[in-house]
Amino acid sequence: MRQQTFYEAYLDDFDKIVVYLSRNSYGGSSNRFYVKDDDGNIYNLHIQSVETTQNNYTKYTLLLNEELEIGKEYYVVHQHARAVILQYSGIVKKQRFDDMFYYDGADLGYTYNDKYTSFALWAPCACRVKLEISKNNVTYTYEMQRTEKGVFRYSVLENLENATYVYFVKVNGQWKETIDPYGNASIENSRRSAIIDMKKIKVKDYPLPEMKTVCDAIIYETSVRDFTSQKNTGVLHRGIFDGFVEENENTKEKCTGFSYLKSLGITHVQLMPVMDFGSVNEIYPELHYNWGYDPVQYRVPEGSFSRAPQNPYDRIFGLVNLVEECHKAGIRVNLDVVFNHVYDKETHFFENTTPNYYFQMNEQGDFSNGTWCGNDIDSKRKMCAKYIVDTCIYLVKTYHIDGLRFDLMGILDYHLINEIYQKCKALNPDFMVYGEGWDMPSFLDYRERASIQNSYKMSEVAHFSDRFRDVVKGRTDAREVNVKGYCSGAIYLLDIMKNCMGGSCTHEGMEPMFANPRNAINYVECHDNMTSWDKLKECCKEDSKEVRIARHKMMIAAVLLAQGIPFLHSGQEFARSKHGLSNTYEESDDVNKLDYERRNQYQDIVDCTKDVIEIRKKYSCLRYSTKEEVEANVHFSSIEQQVLLYQCSGSKEMLTIFFNPTNTTFHYNFDQDQTLIYYNKKIEEAGCRYLTIAPYSVIIALKSGIQ
Repeated sequence: MRQQTFYEAYLDDFDKIVVYLSRNSYGGSSNRFYVKDDDGNIYNLHIQSVETTQNNYTKYTLLLNEELEIGKEYYVVHQHARAVILQYSGIVKKQRFDDMFYYDGADLGYTYNDKYTSFALWAPCACRVKLEISKNNVTYTYEMQRTEKGVFRYSVLENLENATYVYFVKVNGQWKETIDPYGNASIENSRRSAIIDMKKIKVKDYPLPEMKTVCDAIIYETSVRDFTSQKNTGVLHRGIFDGFVEENENTKEKCTGFSYLKSLGITHVQLMPVMDFGSVNEIYPELHYNWGYDPVQYRVPEGSFSRAPQNPYDRIFGLVNLVEECHKAGIRVNLDVVFNHVYDKETHFFENTTPNYYFQMNEQGDFSNGTWCGNDIDSKRKMCAKYIVDTCIYLVKTYHIDGLRFDLMGILDYHLINEIYQKCKALNPDFMVYGEGWDMPSFLDYRERASIQNSYKMSEVAHFSDRFRDVVKGRTDAREVNVKGYCSGAIYLLDIMKNCMGGSCTHEGMEPMFANPRNAINYVECHDNMTSWDKLKECCKEDSKEVRIARHKMMIAAVLLAQGIPFLHSGQEFARSKHGLSNTYEESDDVNKLDYERRNQYQDIVDCTKDVIEIRKKYSCLRYSTKEEVEANVHFSSIEQQVLLYQCSGSKEMLTIFFNPTNTTFHYNFDQDQTLIYYNKKIEEAGCRYLTIAPYSVIIALKSGIQ
């Protein structure tokens, strides 16, 4: 933010300096300016323009007769002999700056062995960088050497395993302490980066079920903390990595925690943020709750999910073990990553190493706020993009994860998302990339955003379908809580419902949203916004509890039976409630916990969810990945413009699926005998030709032996 002090100077281009002089200081007037450095060199400036700002400043645009050396410290002096530090600002946004300082090496961060450790930090605008290392209660400070492309380096010739370190970076006239952007380990609360031996970090691989396309995935979102935070579940290490995959006789008997997860039949678990975030004290996590969408370190697992956050290895081994146990159980692991903003820009290593570079900033020095956090990441900068790509590759290589879910993906550019997909896919053939493709109001050109509107530019990337959510469940905004969806009684949405069930990729019912069903994440509920159950309580107050349960089952069935990629929020399968709250990111464990007692209460919904999961996995005609397959094999009709008929044909079978969200009974005659395989629950009833469709029912009929 500019125009905060009496006198400010910014290097906005290689030949341009912008000065702001408060009119409360010398009337904001100066007839001449010049630049000086610490060596006594003088650089003349030419006043190109003068204007008065609305904030009672005079703005001077000054031209340099010769270029300055990036990385040196300079002062701008006005006619009254007052000097101010020249800040590296708009210049860091210039393509030429990227061309000059882009570093494609793979050694940023530290490189460890038991003989020496080398350090490398990219800080092209810094005039000095110091490295402070602590080991065995002894602290040493070293002056790092500036080398090519603005990379500062130093090597220490001793075994530094378990040592901690920070950098002190002098840039824009200030010394800033910072942890290592490329650091992969840390002590508690991100105080200092730590040095570990990566050879000790090994994930054992287990064979996983075959995935022919991403549409074979059934994603189950949960939080490491929420999943086992409830008391009396038999889990000893509640709310942490170890507890997530803990099994014992009690968890097996009660079917809680990991025992429960394995029983569902899902293919992928999506973990809400597990990399270091800033709002929870890692030593006293019980004092505060947060989902974790406030990132600090992108490569370091969150310490509050660890038994010993002070130990740099413990949190890493915890996440490694979680992934191993999930893979052993045949469940793939996706991570929810938050590259769109940071927790605190002013203290973050991005800002402390190269100010302004990593965040979207306009020519006036204002920062983009599409994330509502005031610090949207600038993925168009080459070293920012490199950092994100490098980090994603690191997560795949180190933790053997199977997919990435990008929070507020529309803040980032689609070129970056495509590159991440391609490079991660090369490491894991079944890798999936998806995210929130909302068109966020950032400074990034709308044509460049990784948004749903640009989904056709990301052929292998999936997006959360807000169309599916709003049509099936109803609108999610707190001001529209009473707006129903098709399954909650808005029968007029029937035609759009057809479009959603077909993967939102055809002209059925309305214009397509995606190029292919593999681009659609079908969901009605996730961690934010009101849960489906709470939504139904608000918008269907006239319904009995039994009807509400039936509608809830119907929503889950719609998610699991639609073309595309199904996504379930943990607890959705037993009518999860958050007491009507729509955004519980910092509520409490009592609100956010996965309530296994409620699971017992609504076991019928759980069983139906499992049944439909089994059906989806059994019949490939529910999992087409291309528009052409959907158009050739998926057809829709209706009964009296109220009941949805959804037919999917495979090579040897055809499924006819009925959704009746009304209080009316309907009848349907098949042209030949069918086998009913689901009628609000899994059944096996052969020889059915005349069908009675009860109110609030979902029915699946199977026709076998198709030639």
